[in-house]
Formats: sequence, C-alpha cells, structure tokens
Amino acid sequence: MATTVGQRLAALRAEHDLTLAALSEMTGISKSTLSRLETDQRKPTLELLLPLSRTYQVSLDDLVGAPEVGDPRVTMKPRELTHGRVGIPLTRSVGPLQAWKLVITDATLHEPQVHEGYEWFYVLSGRIRLRLGDKEVVLRAGEVAEFDCRQPHSVSSADGRPAEILSLFGKQGERLHTRAAPPKTS
Repeated sequence: MATTVGQRLAALRAEHDLTLAALSEMTGISKSTLSRLETDQRKPTLELLLPLSRTYQVSLDDLVGAPEVGDPRVTMKPRELTHGRVGIPLTRSVGPLQAWKLVITDATLHEPQVHEGYEWFYVLSGRIRLRLGDKEVVLRAGEVAEFDCRQPHSVSSADGRPAEILSLFGKQGERLHTRAAPPKTS
C-alpha cells in the first residue's frame, strides 16, 4: 500500500484512469502542482486536498493516511436513579466535572435538594419543570438552565411525559463558561 500522500494521490489518479490534465480540469489545481504533490515535492495543504478528496470520493483521513483510531464510542450502562429518572453517565470517572444524560418521567416535584456544586443542563427533548428556591420555570427542548446547587432545587417532567436533558455538574461550585470571553480592548 502507498505510504506517502504523493504515492496515495498517484495511485488514486491511476485507479480512476485520469491524466494530470483531466484531474486539473476537475479540481482547478494546476498540472504542475498536481505533479509536485504526487512526487512529494509539494506539501499537501487542506486547500489542495479538499478538491482531490471530493473528486476521488475518499475521506481526507484516507487521502493523508491518518492512523486508524480505536472505537471512540463511550459505552456506559443506564442507571435507575431516584424519582423516575434514568441516568447515563457520559464521563467515565468522578472528576471536577460530571456529564450525564438523564431521562425524567416523574411529574412530581419532590422535596428540593441542597448540596455543593454548580449544575448546567440542556433540554434535549420534552419539557422540564425546575423549582429553584421559590421560583418555578418550565424549560423546553433547546433551553438551558444553570444554577448554584446550594439553592434549594428540584427537577421533574413538566407534563408526565419523558423529557431528556444533558446535565453537567461541577462539585467545585464554579460556574460553567458557555461562551468565549469578549476580546480585550487596548
């Protein structure tokens, strides 16, 4: 199998039975640049590789010979939690930040909890009722809530139908930063 990018490009052109002129016309890359790429005399750039990738209908990883990566999927088992919740941990171990996907079916607003930490959650589907102190709000898919867990809080399904959230919890009690800081002005 070809080992350099140039060798892979030359092999693909031969496999597609294309001349440098035909490939140049298809990609908009000059014949001399294509020739230098195939002989490893020119460094391949993203600007050059993208049209070649499209023309040959291969991924950029295949074009540059990126190493195979093991299975990136995280396979965590769902856990039955209290109050009609199923949780799927998305982080492998307890650390400064824990991530969970929660499915909440119970519409009962249970006794509010208080504990250290800070929570941020994004509603993936359904409707969530959040009681925070003496306030209550209903969040819909696409909405986000964040709060200090030292405030009394309770979360339930707003209508008794399953609702799914992505929850990030930090025990250290620091707020999550959901946007970049504005650029500093001189």
